[in-house]
Amino acid sequence: MQLVTEENFVETMDSAITQQNPPAATPRTPEELAVLVTEFAANNASKEWLNRVRFRAEGRWYERLHHDPDHDIWVISWLPGQSTGFHDHGESAGAFILTTGVLEEQRPGEQPAPIHPNQPRAFGPDYAHDVRNVSQAPAISIHAYSPPLDEMNEYELDGIQLVPRDRTPWQTDTLNQDRRVPMTTAPQSIDQMLSAARTRLRRLTPKQAAKTLSKPEAILVDIRPDAQRAIEGTIPGAFIIERNVLEWRFDPTSPSRLPIATHHNLQIIVFCSEGYTSSLAAASLQDLGLWRATDIVGGFQAWKASGLPSSLASQMLERTR
Repeated sequence: MQLVTEENFVETMDSAITQQNPPAATPRTPEELAVLVTEFAANNASKEWLNRVRFRAEGRWYERLHHDPDHDIWVISWLPGQSTGFHDHGESAGAFILTTGVLEEQRPGEQPAPIHPNQPRAFGPDYAHDVRNVSQAPAISIHAYSPPLDEMNEYELDGIQLVPRDRTPWQTDTLNQDRRVPMTTAPQSIDQMLSAARTRLRRLTPKQAAKTLSKPEAILVDIRPDAQRAIEGTIPGAFIIERNVLEWRFDPTSPSRLPIATHHNLQIIVFCSEGYTSSLAAASLQDLGLWRATDIVGGFQAWKASGLPSSLASQMLERTR
């Protein structure tokens, strides 16, 4: 039996107190949070959180994905026109990164700045901004805060000054009320349109597309005209939906939709001959709320060159028009 001395009695009491009142977690720096969201977005191998994302017309959808004593991680979805309004994050530092789409950030007295995928933003606890989706496509972002987010303060912009709004601060279970902002468009060249469309897409190589098709929610769609398919061949199992009716067949609200087009979470993988028209088509599907729509890099030609299964159109039983 151990002899109880004054020294080990004090050590025992100190240990008990520490267990009851553990030391506060060390807050992470904005730079550390930027690395964290970048790694989370890139290395979350199964991307299981993507299957949980939803879009809401009445306001931004959000969910906390992770919570530790020193930080938490959130995912937020943004439909066109949705905005946070000016706000800060209480005593929390933060960082966020876009995985899909394009957002815009505005700071008091500064010009709005576009935010593109894979470009993390980091900030300290005294940072106030307005983040909004002024594009015509949905967006998804990953956010991290340290300490974990539990309060936000809202502001009105008066010239270049922020004036606190007369309302109860935001709490964790009541995300900032959604706001709508006007969308603006300017004439674009076809090259600009194509580049903007591809910025929004998680484009797949032929082998990535073939692997993705093992998932029940994944749908491969051939949008080439009949004459082109007759010359080039096609991919077994692909739905044949020519480009001129594509949106009507997959819009869940369309009376002309396909029987499978019952919700906006389908992973539609579009392909054309070389991967140009398909990018614009996939972006158009995203405009309808089909946020997982994408296309195949290089189209059918790249699929065939990769040695993946293909067949002559005459041998293919078309599944639908």
